[in-house]
Amino acid sequence: YSTDFEVHRNWLAITHNLPLSQWYYEATSEWTLDYPPFFAWFEYALSHIAKYFDPQMLVVENLNYASRATVFFQRLSVICTDTLFICAVHECCRCINGKRAAKDILEKPTFILAVLLLWNFGLLIVDHIHFQYNGFLFGLMLLSVARLCQKRYLEGALLFAVLLHFKHIYMYVAPAYGVYLLRSYCFTANNADGSLKWRSFSFLHVTLLGLIVCLVSALSLGPFLVLGQLPQVIARLFPFKRGLCHAYWAPNFWALYNAMDKALTILGLKCNFLDGNKIPKASMTGGLVQEFQHTVLPSVTPLATLICTFIAILPSVFCLWFKPQGPRGFLQCLVLCALSSFMFGWHVHEKAILLAILPLSLLSIQRAKDAGIYLILATTGHFSLFPLLFTPPELPIKILLMLLFTVYSFSSLKSLFRREKPLLNWLETIYLIQLVPLEIFCEIVFPLTPWKQHFPFVPLLLTSVYCALGVTYAWLKLYISVLTERVSVRQKAE
Repeated sequence: YSTDFEVHRNWLAITHNLPLSQWYYEATSEWTLDYPPFFAWFEYALSHIAKYFDPQMLVVENLNYASRATVFFQRLSVICTDTLFICAVHECCRCINGKRAAKDILEKPTFILAVLLLWNFGLLIVDHIHFQYNGFLFGLMLLSVARLCQKRYLEGALLFAVLLHFKHIYMYVAPAYGVYLLRSYCFTANNADGSLKWRSFSFLHVTLLGLIVCLVSALSLGPFLVLGQLPQVIARLFPFKRGLCHAYWAPNFWALYNAMDKALTILGLKCNFLDGNKIPKASMTGGLVQEFQHTVLPSVTPLATLICTFIAILPSVFCLWFKPQGPRGFLQCLVLCALSSFMFGWHVHEKAILLAILPLSLLSIQRAKDAGIYLILATTGHFSLFPLLFTPPELPIKILLMLLFTVYSFSSLKSLFRREKPLLNWLETIYLIQLVPLEIFCEIVFPLTPWKQHFPFVPLLLTSVYCALGVTYAWLKLYISVLTERVSVRQKAE
């Protein structure tokens, strides 16, 4: 079983048996509570149902306890909470205008969007095979997006504020929400050229947004503030000592940076520029979650990643502020914020790529260029999740599910935009096709070689670095597309 089964079993036990004052201090297990308070209360509520399945799972000291009843309850709880995700997808489909004609319901943009979201390969394997509770969290995010698209701004703001106190990774996209709400809700009118009409600024609307944020934050963090435990909660939520990268490198800029450092180290040793006795063995490729130092390139600090992330999201935020373009502009900014944070964030998990893939689905059915970017990002990002399922019985399952989703994505979007130029150029097609021999080598060929005993991290390294190239390309292509679109809009206005 995935370690996440034990993670959430332990959180069930902590919240069920211990007083609130000990939730963020308890450390019997290495999987300490490191999600915001709303998620802790969610585990507390689940624990009162879990006791009817197997009360032994709620004993804090029962480390790695995984009875059939326990696993069944955990699987069932994910399925039940996914109903919120289904409702959110329905709301998002309602927001899509159906101007594109389609003879068959299977070719309708809303149907394609529903399948791309509900049948998303990454979400399916992460939640229902690997095991996590991402479905209802993404449901909250998509529901907030739908409310903003429907101009129900306060509802959207409330849903997103609640979401942040369920899982703080959604801070990645907070700049998009903040700027869009300020630009579209707090300024009630624009000039003829689309620029801000400063006199239309509404202090009432700002006050209402502020009240929502403050009330939700007070409800979540207030009890811990009263107990004097807020610093401990924050320390658990932001554990910077875990290192720049996860045990399996997420396919982002830092994976390329680490690989370059490793290559330069090997070159330096061969050319006698470096002393092998002073270099730590497998410092970045030991599969451990820990801090490490780069050998040749400068070591990266949390502050450096924060600065890089801030610089990366800045152009998208400026575009949203000066040329908002309505809900479409908001979605573009949201995806770029998610991707930029994924590219340059500290200790990013590979699963965080879904934070960009799912909202990009909404853009993919509106314009051919976005559909092409979606196909590159979704295929590469989903492939990068393969190492999460590493047992032999899971190999045919993940390959079959990936093939089904990928074939449908390509065929449906190609059919939707059949009157336009091809969604991918020849170079992009070749890159994606190369994922097939990469998978064969990593899963079939490499385990049969003697290298497996000495270099067990090689398949993970190859997968991470190759996928990082695709994710980086998709990020840059989307950025260029957004900036080009804004320039053309400005030129038309002039």
